[in-house]
Amino acid sequence: MADILLEMRGITKTFPGVKALSDVNLQVKEGEIHALMGENGAGKSTLMKVLSGVYPHGSYSGDILFKGKACEFRDIKDSEELGIVIIHQELALIPQLSIAENIFLGNERASRGVINWNDTIVKTRELLQTVGLHEQPDTVVSTIGVGKQQLVEIAKALSKKVKLLILDEPTAALNEEDSENLLNLMLSFKQQGITCILISHKLNEITKVADSITILRDGQTIETLDMKKDSINEDRIIKGMVGRDLTHRYPEREPKIGPVFFQVKDWTVHHPAQQERKVVDGVNLQIRRGEIVGIAGLMGAGRTELAMSIFGRAYGGRISGQLFKDGKEVIFRNVSQAIEDGIAYVTEDRKHYGLILMDDIKRNTTLANLGKISKSLVVNDNQEVVEAENFRRKLAIKTPSILQKTGNLSGGNQQKVVLSKWIFTDPDLLILDEPTRGIDVGAKYEIYTIINQLADSGKGILMISSELPELLGMCDRIYVMSEGRFTGEVLRKDATQEVLMKWMTKGKGAGVK
Repeated sequence: MADILLEMRGITKTFPGVKALSDVNLQVKEGEIHALMGENGAGKSTLMKVLSGVYPHGSYSGDILFKGKACEFRDIKDSEELGIVIIHQELALIPQLSIAENIFLGNERASRGVINWNDTIVKTRELLQTVGLHEQPDTVVSTIGVGKQQLVEIAKALSKKVKLLILDEPTAALNEEDSENLLNLMLSFKQQGITCILISHKLNEITKVADSITILRDGQTIETLDMKKDSINEDRIIKGMVGRDLTHRYPEREPKIGPVFFQVKDWTVHHPAQQERKVVDGVNLQIRRGEIVGIAGLMGAGRTELAMSIFGRAYGGRISGQLFKDGKEVIFRNVSQAIEDGIAYVTEDRKHYGLILMDDIKRNTTLANLGKISKSLVVNDNQEVVEAENFRRKLAIKTPSILQKTGNLSGGNQQKVVLSKWIFTDPDLLILDEPTRGIDVGAKYEIYTIINQLADSGKGILMISSELPELLGMCDRIYVMSEGRFTGEVLRKDATQEVLMKWMTKGKGAGVK
């Protein structure tokens, strides 16, 4: 039997008005990949912040034992000295510095205060080889993609002689290929004796690499499952996470599809910095009232660029083509005009572009349509409270108060606030860009239900997603995009992952007019 590397006993952590963790217990064996699962807000990230010293000893109750010895970490440096390293969902790299500088930042290869750059470069090359990243040490981090930046973070962790590597949603922003490479890297670490704790909402990833799974719900330990001994499948994990069976991942819906009300004709968008490069090339699409239309495509296909350019030219240069709404041509010179004409866009990056995290739920909810609750440029505070409270109840946002800072909410509840904000504008067309990214299965189901209700009320939905099962489960019709062009259009009854992938990998030679 493997030795216990880490034990957390009776961990309780309280924030003002909220008990985030209540008597949580966790045991991790040496050399295993241990998954930590639960709905958004279950306490997973909080528990790992306690373990890594982000929340120092004294700010919580309970005990941490590492290799059988009690630990009282004052900060991250204390935990890293023992070989406990955490990689947060939001990468902690400095974009303007090189890969080598980022890897050894705060852990410089120096003698008497002078950095030994030769040693730094040599060691960086070794670490990059270990994680399978074929970049030069002097490459500036801002010039490489998110998947490669994730590997730089792991190389940085390895430079600290890591014994326990904590990865918090490491594949949330990665495409399928980068995600697969990262999972294989974790398996190779396991062969080297490095223990990993993996937080992820992607059930297929967990079942592929995890040896054990601990499930948290509402800040409490529900159970720990042994993937070798127990009969574990995705449905079994979901039941532990949400406390009930989700026999159908996607809510049932009888489509009530009306006439075409929104059309895009011969839409072309050039890159804002590289004017000669087309990122959207001659796209045509149409959406009917009550219809959920999907856009599938690999990363870089141009899906987000298309959505943002339609939404008041929020992206791109030298945009050409026509937009028609209810049979009349519309011209959106800016986002405000798009909103006024009934277009709403839920961004894929809710933290940076969808919400003001330092502001409360109330203000975020009404921000896109202040005119509705204002008179003579003065906001009616009482009406704002009524509207925000109404959305809190209707979308089941878990919060003690609408005056709670949005940044303190879980990812799923933040996404519901973003949806509230745009539903409050009463749009005819709602564009959803990765609407369930980084959200657990329980919260996903709730958001799917909201999307269906909006479609049933006669609104048109344009849904972009990198998860093909999500598009297949939700959409009435799917456009497939590759290299800036639509290469296929598939009805729900004809759609399969294989069909979509076939069109997603077509080059510019293919096209749907």
